[in-house]
Amino acid sequence: MYLPVSLKSKHPSGTKTFDLPDIHPTFLVVFLRCFSFYELQMEGRKWEDTNKDILVNVLGRVGMESLLLDVPFVCKSWYKASREPQCWEHLIFPTFIKPDDINDICWEPEIPDSGFLERLAMTYQENLSITAFVKFIVDRSCGNARTIELPGGCTEEALEYVANECPRLKGLAVGSYNEFINGIIVKFISKWKNLEMLKLGKYDLKEIIPQIGLHCNNLIWLSTPYTYIGKEEASALVSSLSELKYLDLHGGNFEKEALVMILQGCKQLVHLDISKSFGFNDDDAEILKLASQIPAFMCEGSMVIPVIELG
Repeated sequence: MYLPVSLKSKHPSGTKTFDLPDIHPTFLVVFLRCFSFYELQMEGRKWEDTNKDILVNVLGRVGMESLLLDVPFVCKSWYKASREPQCWEHLIFPTFIKPDDINDICWEPEIPDSGFLERLAMTYQENLSITAFVKFIVDRSCGNARTIELPGGCTEEALEYVANECPRLKGLAVGSYNEFINGIIVKFISKWKNLEMLKLGKYDLKEIIPQIGLHCNNLIWLSTPYTYIGKEEASALVSSLSELKYLDLHGGNFEKEALVMILQGCKQLVHLDISKSFGFNDDDAEILKLASQIPAFMCEGSMVIPVIELG
């Protein structure tokens, strides 16, 4: 994920603004070091005098890996800034961390996040399990976390800790590698009354949608791809979450009548993704007409699976 940044700098000829759209978090750290050095040189101050408010504002954008493994080792002022709870409002965990129930000897997977995890173990001299790592990071936020994307294989203990320690959450992504957590998240949904965005994996919507509607009155964005959507699921969506503005059901298995119910009942939608789904064709005239009022509607690649009669 890239992050837009705009910084203002004092200059003899006047204030200059640096606009850096779509900058990668790693390069953001490098740029900030150069920017801070430039500012200090212009004003004749020491490296340690870097404006703390600017540091905290930008460091909150660089991502978990840089906050843990790069930023704290630049200088003392950067280390102190990196420990501010405001830097830990957006917690995007690595997709894969060592599961709690697998010992170190047999844990040698080829995983995308292995570089980060290896550096983490070397830096802190400890191999953290999923539960320990989640608690460690959540503690850094001091209850200020606003968005969390959980790691794959997250445990119930870790999820319960997030529920109890992060009551101000506005965005939660469970992900596709958390089938177990998807099954128990309904137990904790009442904890997040400020939730605005929720991403689930494949889930039985009949159970959780009424609870979301009951406890999360601010929810406007829901993503639950590859999910079965029948009449019961559609009815739950329409009756409990009719005010949704963004709905992602791509790759789902639909009953066409259920999709019609959603299109007719969720009048506030401005974004609906049902692409690459099954149960209707992407050129279905009825579906396209009902969806014509949705500014961002995606159904490309959707199809009805032909019935093959044997014998």
